[in-house]
Amino acid sequence: MESPPSFFEDVPDDHKSGYVAIVGKPNVGKSTLMNAMLGEKLSIVTRKPQTTRHRIIGIHSSPEHQCIFLDTPGIISPRYSLHESMMGQVKGATRDADLLLFLHEATQEEPDTESLDQIGDTPAFLVLTKMDLVPQDQTIPLVESYTEMRAFDEVVPTSALTGHNIDTLVDLVVDSLPEGPPFYPKEMISEHPERFFVAEIIREKAFQYYHQELPYSIQVNIVSYEEREGDQKDYIDAEIVVMSESHKGIIIGEGGRAIKEVGMKAREDIEAFVQTPVYLNLHVKVQEDWRDREQVLRSYGYRS
Repeated sequence: MESPPSFFEDVPDDHKSGYVAIVGKPNVGKSTLMNAMLGEKLSIVTRKPQTTRHRIIGIHSSPEHQCIFLDTPGIISPRYSLHESMMGQVKGATRDADLLLFLHEATQEEPDTESLDQIGDTPAFLVLTKMDLVPQDQTIPLVESYTEMRAFDEVVPTSALTGHNIDTLVDLVVDSLPEGPPFYPKEMISEHPERFFVAEIIREKAFQYYHQELPYSIQVNIVSYEEREGDQKDYIDAEIVVMSESHKGIIIGEGGRAIKEVGMKAREDIEAFVQTPVYLNLHVKVQEDWRDREQVLRSYGYRS
């Protein structure tokens, strides 16, 4: 019989461990909240809706607990296969979770009934985000509307910008977790490989640079990631996938200036993330209608 992993050693009998899914409509602050709770930037953040396409795992550990946060895509009505894959990630996360954090932006006065219908009866906290933008008493009718439709174990007003109630939220989450051993070594902050986060960083910089021109048609794939020894920089070859030749022209820009700017910004963040110098080679690939081609989506790592 195999011995248990070493990270099970010296775990207290009352150790708590569990999965917590962060759910809600696009742009309510799911990724920003998870980054704030972890104290690490794992999920990319932009002002564009539907930025998160995968279920991002962030691990918050202490000697007494391990909380595995699942940052999910915003809940939408699917219009093509990529959307269906994204909503599959949401359903899987809500099914696997011990607790849900259902997010609602405090500035929006009407409850999000569409998203509420998607989360089932898993225990949940109602988390109000961006509370730095409104007086707390202004949210009372909203909270009352939600609690009339569904039972919530806690209602927590937060602001990731100011840090308001972030630590309190983490403490409440930990208190609600079941007792059990850790799922991962305590030093891990995610199970995703480095190349996943490198692709996400490049995609974030592309979203930020191209603004409204190419809001959802960009996919980033890491073609090659070579860790080199000595004084040589690590080599990363990445492709930005677009859906037409006209999109390719936008990505490259006049004289290649646009893609060079994206590459420079991405490289700075990648080096900060991997803690080593890198050489980043970006190129553009045209793949028509990739968002609605299931075989292509699977090759890009999307699962329904």
